[in-house]
Amino acid sequence: MDYSAKLDAAINRLHEEGRYRTFIDIERKNGQFPHAVWTRPDGSCQDITVWCGNDYLGMGQNPVVLQAMHDAIDATGAGSGGTRNISGTTVYHKRLEAELSDLHGKEASLLFTSAYIANDATLSTLPKLFPGLIIYSDALNHASMIEGVRRNGGDKRVFRHNDVAHLRQLLEADDPATPKLIAFESVYSMDGDFGPIQEICDLADEFGALTYIDEVHAVGLYGARGGGVTERDNLAHRIDIINGTLAKAYGVMGGYIAASAKMCDAIRSYAPGFIFTTSLSPAVAAGAAASVAYLKGHPELRDEHQALAKALKLRLKGLGLPIIDHGSHIVPVIVGDPVHTQKLSDMLLSEFGLYVQPINYPTVPRGTERLRFTPSPVHGPKEIDHLVQAMDSLWAHCALNRAELAG
Repeated sequence: MDYSAKLDAAINRLHEEGRYRTFIDIERKNGQFPHAVWTRPDGSCQDITVWCGNDYLGMGQNPVVLQAMHDAIDATGAGSGGTRNISGTTVYHKRLEAELSDLHGKEASLLFTSAYIANDATLSTLPKLFPGLIIYSDALNHASMIEGVRRNGGDKRVFRHNDVAHLRQLLEADDPATPKLIAFESVYSMDGDFGPIQEICDLADEFGALTYIDEVHAVGLYGARGGGVTERDNLAHRIDIINGTLAKAYGVMGGYIAASAKMCDAIRSYAPGFIFTTSLSPAVAAGAAASVAYLKGHPELRDEHQALAKALKLRLKGLGLPIIDHGSHIVPVIVGDPVHTQKLSDMLLSEFGLYVQPINYPTVPRGTERLRFTPSPVHGPKEIDHLVQAMDSLWAHCALNRAELAG
């Protein structure tokens, strides 16, 4: 077996399809977000504006967050020293979990090293706690949810995206006495659409199912205190398990679930993804706790964020570009071809100093390749003007048909 040739073939397939992904060297500058410095392949440097980051509110450079991290590292050092069960539980982890429980109005929360791990570990563990569990999963759920459901060894049903009628059909077809769980998201990050939370909760009540929601692209951004869409719509109390991240709106890293004390205790005790993983460093936990607490009291950042996203969508729509607009903060522009998408991304960076990564298959279906912009409250009028002018110029340069794409 020529293993090297197999690797070459696999990588070449990505090149041929126009979806080979490259990393670029970016250095964020403290206090200058969303501006950064790009080190070109030739070693020269160029100032750029980041338009595809998930640090939605710029909290990764908020002085309150940075000071909390400095204080923690000065007090404790760098790492946590072990798993939560051995030596990796500190006052910083407990403080963060308390902030998260309060955020979602739940009895408890449980930290993981990422929201991906939180989804995977929790969903793969639930059948151990509820033998015979059937998980009903939205077709467009995140890869971490799909992987968790796949690995749990139990039965699963996939319902068409946001199709409550199809979900009902699947629930009706199964034994009423069988334990059930419905897994879905509040904001789907590729199209920026919202899940039908209330309708799904109604079905869960009717069929005796648990509910599991991924609020990764909503925590910090929606609700009076940043508790997500479930808080905004006064539905958090109807959700059994809320998954969230500390790496997007909160600007740090890590993930978590918030649920009943019994649920968190059971997941803590049975999930290998929690038991055998070194915990977050105290400095990260301290910074995340400070960020969660800060955003509870600063709704103006959420208001500014929504206003800017709306303004950017209106400007791009005015050019006739194919915007998907479901009313969320996500701004996807459909290109529809992986080669063109990569070309637009490359030219935006090299010619205009605008960084936005192409989104290709398998993240999105073939034929829906896109550029996805994520504005923040500190992307000001000058940044928006520059982006809109660049997109107008490049769309014409690449001879993309605006009217057809927008239709």
